[in-house]
Amino acid sequence: MRIPLTWLREFAAVPADASAEDVMAELVKVGLEEEAVHRPSDELSGPIVVGQVLSLVKEPQSNGKTINWCQVRVVPEGAAQTLEGEGISPDGVQGIVCGAHNFVEGDKVIVTLPGAVLPGDFHISPRKTYGHVSAGMIASSRELGIGQDHDGIVVLSRLGLDPELGTSVYELLGLHDQAAEINVTPDRGYAFSIRGIAREYAHATGTEFTDPASLPVVVPADGQGYPVRIEDAAPIHGKPGADRFVARLVRDIDPSVPTPQWMVSRLRLAGIRSISLPVDISNYVMWELGQPLHFYDADKLQGPIVVRRTSAGEQLTTLDEKTRTLDAEDLLITDDSGPIGIAGVMGGASTEVGGQTRNILIEAAHFEEVSIGRSRRRHKLPSEASKRFERGVDWRVADIAAQRAVDLLVELAGGVADAHGTDVGTEPTAPLIELTADYPVRRVGIDFSQEQIVKALQDVGATVQTTEGGYLVTPPSWRPDLETKDDLSEEIARLVGYDQIPSVLPVAPPGRGLTRVQQQRRRLLQAFADSGLVEVLSYPFVSKASNQTFGPAAQPAGSAVEDIEVASIKLANPLSEEFGYLRTSVLPGLLEVAKRNISRGFRDLQLFESGSVFLPGEVMGTSSIPPLGERPSDEVLDALFDGVPEQPFHLAAVLVGADLAGRAWDWADALDLASLAGEVLGVDVVIGQGQHRAFHPGRTAQLGLRDGSVIGVAGELHPKLVAELDLPARTVAVEFNADALFAAAADVIVAKPLSTFPIATQDVALVVPLEVSAGELLEVLRSGAGELLEDVALFDDYRGTGIPEGRKSLAFGLRFRADDRTLTAEEASAAREAAVAAAAEAFGAVLR
Repeated sequence: MRIPLTWLREFAAVPADASAEDVMAELVKVGLEEEAVHRPSDELSGPIVVGQVLSLVKEPQSNGKTINWCQVRVVPEGAAQTLEGEGISPDGVQGIVCGAHNFVEGDKVIVTLPGAVLPGDFHISPRKTYGHVSAGMIASSRELGIGQDHDGIVVLSRLGLDPELGTSVYELLGLHDQAAEINVTPDRGYAFSIRGIAREYAHATGTEFTDPASLPVVVPADGQGYPVRIEDAAPIHGKPGADRFVARLVRDIDPSVPTPQWMVSRLRLAGIRSISLPVDISNYVMWELGQPLHFYDADKLQGPIVVRRTSAGEQLTTLDEKTRTLDAEDLLITDDSGPIGIAGVMGGASTEVGGQTRNILIEAAHFEEVSIGRSRRRHKLPSEASKRFERGVDWRVADIAAQRAVDLLVELAGGVADAHGTDVGTEPTAPLIELTADYPVRRVGIDFSQEQIVKALQDVGATVQTTEGGYLVTPPSWRPDLETKDDLSEEIARLVGYDQIPSVLPVAPPGRGLTRVQQQRRRLLQAFADSGLVEVLSYPFVSKASNQTFGPAAQPAGSAVEDIEVASIKLANPLSEEFGYLRTSVLPGLLEVAKRNISRGFRDLQLFESGSVFLPGEVMGTSSIPPLGERPSDEVLDALFDGVPEQPFHLAAVLVGADLAGRAWDWADALDLASLAGEVLGVDVVIGQGQHRAFHPGRTAQLGLRDGSVIGVAGELHPKLVAELDLPARTVAVEFNADALFAAAADVIVAKPLSTFPIATQDVALVVPLEVSAGELLEVLRSGAGELLEDVALFDDYRGTGIPEGRKSLAFGLRFRADDRTLTAEEASAAREAAVAAAAEAFGAVLR
């Protein structure tokens, strides 16, 4: 919202020497956000004056162009030239070359003399061109930075101006004015007007405010005005789409009258392009009072105006010349011909005010916020009117805004106002808010006095009635956002001053820090980062096909993984239909990050990501939402939580290419990362043979815990998937449920003491059936060897000559150590034999 300062000064006591920065500094005190300063004179300097074309000679050029060699007087005839400098003629007549052809001899124009500087740091100086020395420039609005018209130069008489020669254009066009631009939050629609900003400035400075909406309206609404009916058969949220419609008729305007320069200058500085006098008047009143208006060519109307919802199959050609199919929820302005406008959004082309319009019907209505907002979004038709209606417009200002528009049409366009007007609708019931005396104190943290509370609410415009325990408050009509005691408390704090709110930091209770899970999460993520992996973050939105490919992690051995249907949660309003589901695995987003980096030339990557995945249960969501303003019962809360999907915390990593030594990553590196997670948290991660549709059939490990639960998967990605994603061959990955690790971890990890006694190492190679996994055999060896076994690791998997068909040889290295003595060879061998015996009993293993 741009606020020209000369306009603001009409209703607020803004000092004459105050700048836009000064005004914004005051408005910030009452919670408005500053955006920018607009000052046309910042890009203009030097002599820019009114001149008159004395002569004009057209000279065709060899390049096909025709230029005008002009003599232009820039001082009154007989007056002395007061300007000095190179190229300025002492007699006040400048020779100027001009390529535009929209002016004639005798026209008054804008002349930039030598020494002037135009936007873009364009310096004007005498220069030889087309065989003449051109001492200045006859300027267009675009060259002056005050408009986009570059079809010709500015002819002042066509703007309704007849200034004296030599007059400074800065004063003539209001170029010394400046505007402060602020950001208006959605709940403060009243600030989309000079009226609202002037009131806020008065609040901030404690100065006087003159309400432009206090003017009386004396035209009777006695049923003799233009006929209007409100027939809303489908109100939204029980509220009618329109609850007031004011119509006024002005006849016999002169459509050729230009908009006065003072209005053009203010609208331009406010960011609005001047179009025609009627359109400019409607914009001017909207900016001044915050009430959007719409003007109809009264001669094009057919019968009474009816405000109603859309009927089946209706269409409307709007002012932008687009034919729109209307929705049943759209609120329309209609006459006997059908729709003539989408209420509060945009009018129809059939009743548009144009260059031949003589009679104008003015509409000033009050529409329901939700209805206008939905129509605006549905038809993608943002407008200054809908911006205000969506945020709430003052119900009481409609007749005043209509009268203001009537007065301007009569004064500026020579129109004649009808003696009767139309005002139909029902005034909404103002809310009565009960505010206890101590509530603002408890809510804000300031010990407000009764005087401060009452004064702040009255300054806002509310009616305050003091009761025994507090106050009964009726908000003003221009503040539809004030509905609760919290809203009132915020207004009290805002007007007393946000700077008065004490800054009190909460004191953390002694003895508390990070929770157990928070500590574990930090430890786990730090371990992965310390291992050289780079943490990344991706969106949790994926395609259904990605969920089908990457989830779930737990897939039973021997099952047909391609037949497992993965349940997914579909988003109601996705950012993209391609990614319309919540992820069940972290890997899809992580692989997209890897793919993007590879496409940019990075070949060796170590990436990891952590985050929630979303696993739907039997119940999703809830059929009803509990009402606002009261705590739901425990049963209702339980039902709501039952509909929330399970959201375990997962960690995944992807290794692409090679490590720093040039060794290509393989499936064993993925297993090392899984083992690292277990070591950091003090949990034994059980690694077994697994399968997963996203992983290589023979190079996939299943990650589990001692209790048999499956928590993840690791290994080499499937060759088809790698080719589909355009990733390097042998890309490896790991993903696991970190929450399951946290739950299995001990509260305190106790480090084992380091033994000073030597290790006894023995190897064993066992021949077992192919279906026995190395992980299963390793666990049996571990349990059979007893407490002397410190570690056991697989170092060979052989299937070839010398091994019977259907069997394989697995070789393990066993490390034995005692805490109190050096083991003898006999003790180590006995432990080894016990491990082999356990394997023979469990799997029929035989020594190789």
